[in-house]
Amino acid sequence: MAGAAPRPADARPHVVVRDLTMAYGPRVIMQELDFSIARGEVFVIMGGSGCGKSTLLRHLIGLLEPAKGEVLYEEQNFTRASPEERRDLTRRFGVLYQRGALWSALTLAENVGLVLEAYTDLSSAQIREVAALKLALVGLAGFEDYYPSEISGGMQKRAGLARAMALDPEILYFDEPSAGLDPLSSRLLDDLILELRASLGATIVVVTHELASIFAIATRCIFLDAETKRMIATGSPRELLESGDEKVRRFLLRGETGAKKEFRP
Repeated sequence: MAGAAPRPADARPHVVVRDLTMAYGPRVIMQELDFSIARGEVFVIMGGSGCGKSTLLRHLIGLLEPAKGEVLYEEQNFTRASPEERRDLTRRFGVLYQRGALWSALTLAENVGLVLEAYTDLSSAQIREVAALKLALVGLAGFEDYYPSEISGGMQKRAGLARAMALDPEILYFDEPSAGLDPLSSRLLDDLILELRASLGATIVVVTHELASIFAIATRCIFLDAETKRMIATGSPRELLESGDEKVRRFLLRGETGAKKEFRP
């Protein structure tokens, strides 16, 4: 599916962020964030280093609590949910962390199987079968018994994605998926994201500052501005490039004379 444009997303909000302020004690990172993520879209959170992109992702998945505001999954208030309700909600999404976060002492199949052991009643044989299927979906068929140290960085990212997909989540979160990858591996991962979105119908949220990935996969973006500590733009990459805030345009064109060429409409 290389070069294929993402299919239109369902217009219904899957995730809603209302008046969110993120802070570490008295230090405000971002304030008054308001946006929604449509079911089935590839939604990119972008901005310069230190603007709070990964911090926002941690708020979306419940690792950090907002200083103000709330996060909703459809009609359910994730921020105000009880511990039991929150556990049920978190089973509906998977996360690919920036460094893959694989257990080095476990094989790839065992890494994927950990999630299944924790949240299902499947037998060991069934867990092995499901793990092999998830690894095959990300192009790692035959690598079930390899350890993370025995495969490349790009393959480790794909193995981390297989683990994130273990429970068939409705939403997949990616934290800087291209970090540390060479351009070819990064492009292959972008194509895999689009393929999975098309085949699984999942909502995908990506934190990145990589221009090629933004232009390749995003249906819609938001831009976090470290200077004003606010979200200053939202729209598709084309819209932001052609008529967005000047600061956002500079970000999208930074040092890339061929940035427009990279966009695959």
